[in-house]
Amino acid sequence: MSFRFLFITSDPEVAAFAIASGVDRIFLDLEINGKQERQGHLDTVVSRHSVADVARLRPVVPAGALLTRINPVHDGTEDEVDAVLRGGADVVMLPMFLGPREVERFVAAVGGRARTCLLIETVGAAESLPECLSVPGVDEAHIGLNDLHLGLGMTFMFEPLADGLVDHLAEVLTERRIPFGIGGVARAGEGLLPAELLLGEHARLGSTAAILSRTFHRRAGSVAEIQGQMDFALEVEKLRAAYRAHLGASARSLALVHEEVRRRVGGIVSELKTRKVAGAAGA
Repeated sequence: MSFRFLFITSDPEVAAFAIASGVDRIFLDLEINGKQERQGHLDTVVSRHSVADVARLRPVVPAGALLTRINPVHDGTEDEVDAVLRGGADVVMLPMFLGPREVERFVAAVGGRARTCLLIETVGAAESLPECLSVPGVDEAHIGLNDLHLGLGMTFMFEPLADGLVDHLAEVLTERRIPFGIGGVARAGEGLLPAELLLGEHARLGSTAAILSRTFHRRAGSVAEIQGQMDFALEVEKLRAAYRAHLGASARSLALVHEEVRRRVGGIVSELKTRKVAGAAGA
């Protein structure tokens, strides 16, 4: 399976541009329940996408390439799933589940009408992953590092990638033959952890997808604004080329990349903790 880059947008013009520029899937994000409470203290984006956006995107997104993240399981899950499927979603993603009962309800709601994707981002999901994947009808998964690291009480989003947890999750997913992605990547040469290094981890672990981070739009609201900031297609191709290079590398080379990721994550965590202590002392 080829590597997929996902781009989050609810704008049909931007979506069409992204697909034409090498993006593989458009990611519509309806999750709002509980997100502000979990991530309100972080520099993250809480989506304002709507169910109506599914139908707006459908004409400009190729078949199979429209993914919609719904809310965590709640009283209205079945109605929400029905609504996004009426709009034309190809893949429905379930966030913040804790165990197999929620997965069973989600899969039953989809009822084979679209692909199902589990977003593994809670401690409960990580601990019960074999049971969750035993539910018939799970098609794919994505490991969400943001909420996962928060749930684990960690300091930096990529700590689960450095401490062996993601290795374990990837092993379980591979054994069950469930295709999966991991987190997101910034533009080449940007981010606390360079995308080129992270894509080595994707190749090592067998991941086949990543979400393009906000560095690919920097809160731009239109195609013209994105084009004014970067050569979008070139930036996507840089990442794809980096992934291909890692995919062809030896196991030894990929192990060295992993050690470098671990080293850098350790340094970043130490620096963030030092800043936190200094900030508390100055408060």
